[in-house]
Amino acid sequence: MRALFSNAAVWLPITVALGVQFYKMLADWIQTGKLDPRILAQAGGMPSSHSAMVVSLATVCGYVYGLDSAVFAISVIMAIIVMYDARGVRQESGKQARVINQIVAMMFSGNPISEDELKELIGHTTLQVIVGAFIGMTYSLGFLLFRDWLWPNPCTTTQFLSISSY
Repeated sequence: MRALFSNAAVWLPITVALGVQFYKMLADWIQTGKLDPRILAQAGGMPSSHSAMVVSLATVCGYVYGLDSAVFAISVIMAIIVMYDARGVRQESGKQARVINQIVAMMFSGNPISEDELKELIGHTTLQVIVGAFIGMTYSLGFLLFRDWLWPNPCTTTQFLSISSY
């Protein structure tokens, strides 16, 4: 279990994605004056937490395993696919949802056919994807490069076991 919690390739991407979603919730709170925790689970918006997460993973893999490793190559290809999807496919789906919602509102004004509208904000603009990618890379590199400075004398498993046996 200790190995899982010390695996930067797992927790750095997760924490950067959570941090970006938390930022979006706070930004919305400042703009609207209402705290909406549901934003933590919503897709879309500035910056892209999907991009931050996958670029963070690619950054960690490149740092730990080398830029010539298969692990890094796989994580980069996955990041490209996720960012392309966030920018392309999901952005277009959001535009289509907006038009469909307008058509339904015009055709059935006063007599809604459904209480739920289609979600319009499910994708990202190019800028949102780029900013998310930059945040993911910067966050992970910052941690990986400065972790020894932040924690100069980490207690290893061997040290921990020898200390606790006294």
